[in-house]
Amino acid sequence: MSSRPTWQGHLRLSLVSCPVALYPATSSGGDVHFHLINPKTNNRIRMITTDPDEGPVERGDLVKGYEFEKGRYVLLTDEEIRSIRLESTKTIDIERFVPALDIDRLYWNDPYFLVPDGKMAVEAFSVIREAMKKSGQIALGRVVMSTRERLMALEPRGKGIIAYTLRAADEVADADAAFRDIPAAKADPGMVGIALKIIEQKEAAFDPAKFVDRYEEALKALIAEKQKGQKPVAAEPPEDTKIVDLMAALRASLNRDAPSKARAAPRAKAAAKPAPARRRAR
Repeated sequence: MSSRPTWQGHLRLSLVSCPVALYPATSSGGDVHFHLINPKTNNRIRMITTDPDEGPVERGDLVKGYEFEKGRYVLLTDEEIRSIRLESTKTIDIERFVPALDIDRLYWNDPYFLVPDGKMAVEAFSVIREAMKKSGQIALGRVVMSTRERLMALEPRGKGIIAYTLRAADEVADADAAFRDIPAAKADPGMVGIALKIIEQKEAAFDPAKFVDRYEEALKALIAEKQKGQKPVAAEPPEDTKIVDLMAALRASLNRDAPSKARAAPRAKAAAKPAPARRRAR
């Protein structure tokens, strides 16, 4: 792969191991990023590390601090932090296998491509990948990335492996607590039936190419207009979505979202009728 790996180390299943590398499976290269500019000079603003008492300080002279009370810190040097480095810093050690459905979607985080690092690693990597594929389960291991130990889920994909970082238990909020205050209500069966038909009308294959960030696209268009010296055009406000009658709104949605072929059929029949004699004469 052409891009630089995010992480390099070893993948280990019991006594079998091989060198591997992690590459990001997603990219934010197309996103619009801004800098702070002084409009008087058009200069980009630089952020300077400053001490309230001493003024500007060199970033290289700084250490990390953990605030355990307001205004009180435990100071840690880079050497002290490196001294507690774990084995998983350089090894993804597969600890167990679980069914994919056992992992709640709330825990899935960033995806990466896991590939063998060098020709000598291909054979052992292939053995581990094929064993995972035949088991039909997700492998769980640990890795340290950006000074944090992360649980990783490994899934065979084609000739490689997709590795997802998983959120820790204390990073995921309790869904039951979030939904606790929603009043208990029994949905009207008739309304549910109409909503189900609307869902059936909107069924389609997943095509990620059809989903674009409209705000990001509008930003790019705005920037392009500004570059050409044109006056930006304001976007039209969205339609009013206020619902007065839920059943009426459902019926209107059902008619609006009906397949176009069904609505076009009467017109097609009308077009098939022979033209009047006077028009044919013309």
